[in-house]
Amino acid sequence: MPELRKDPVIGRWVIIASERARRPGNFIDTSDIELEDDKTECAFCNNRRKPIVPGSPSEEVTVVRSRDAVLDGSAEFQRAKRGLYDVINGFGAHEIVIESREHVANIADLPLDQMASVFETYAIRMRHLEKDGRFQYVLAYKNYGPTAGSRKIGHSRSHIVATPVQPLRVKEKLIGAKKYFDARKSCIYCDLIRQEIEARDRIVCETERFVALIPFAARFLFETWILPKDHHCDFHNGIKGNEKDLALILKMYLQKLQTGVDDPAYNFVIQTAPFHAADPNAAKWKTLQQDYHWHIELMPRLTRVAGFEKGTGFYICAIPPEDMAEYLRGIEIKD
Repeated sequence: MPELRKDPVIGRWVIIASERARRPGNFIDTSDIELEDDKTECAFCNNRRKPIVPGSPSEEVTVVRSRDAVLDGSAEFQRAKRGLYDVINGFGAHEIVIESREHVANIADLPLDQMASVFETYAIRMRHLEKDGRFQYVLAYKNYGPTAGSRKIGHSRSHIVATPVQPLRVKEKLIGAKKYFDARKSCIYCDLIRQEIEARDRIVCETERFVALIPFAARFLFETWILPKDHHCDFHNGIKGNEKDLALILKMYLQKLQTGVDDPAYNFVIQTAPFHAADPNAAKWKTLQQDYHWHIELMPRLTRVAGFEKGTGFYICAIPPEDMAEYLRGIEIKD
């Protein structure tokens, strides 16, 4: 029987409807996402773009400006009102993190130290972008596979985008975390981690410093959150010293997907606090360092979003989160 579940942070409802799993056309065929393996034609194997400085601490990882940038860091920041409408010119930053010199498609197939260098690179670039007071937010994200919005180039890379405004979905999380903190005087994510570790129903895997779990109100099949056990509101400061442990849990999770779910396309995003978290004049978010908790959301692209989801904001998930977690826990991976 279907069940409605409410996300405890932003209040979004989802429908857990196992009957939907039997409907044809709901699931994406992963067999059509073959990636090109011709490294002679790969722009990332043959990168000619000038690396961004400061960049990666590793020779294996390179940061360059995107050729298809959605925002332009060289533009002068301009904001204007047009009657009811607010307009900002295309000011921002869009960078590509080339995660390997080798023609490897999935970050899960890189050595742990190299994966850790990717996370360290994100932090270096975030700290650098934070120095530009015009930026309010930065997002590091990855699109793996064409279904997830990537081109069919089989070379592992990710994106860093800095914006002069706070994205709406980020604000929803900030508001939800603040409301919980105002009522309970504790971080909702810290409380969520404690409850999930105690129950263990939705835990996929765990390391000394991180936990990977299927959220109680999962939107998508095998949607997973990776959360640090220690509280910190922003990624670029909280990750210091924890890069290898994060690489370990991400590798464990992605290898389980490779083996148990036929290596699906996926997106991951690093949800971090806005840059002005430490600004003493940011009265609106004065408790942000206490109430927000950075984390990674990883979303395999296994189902299609249809009219009901788009029209209502409800998501429909065809397998209970507890069953998804149990299935992934049971998948053995290579050391």
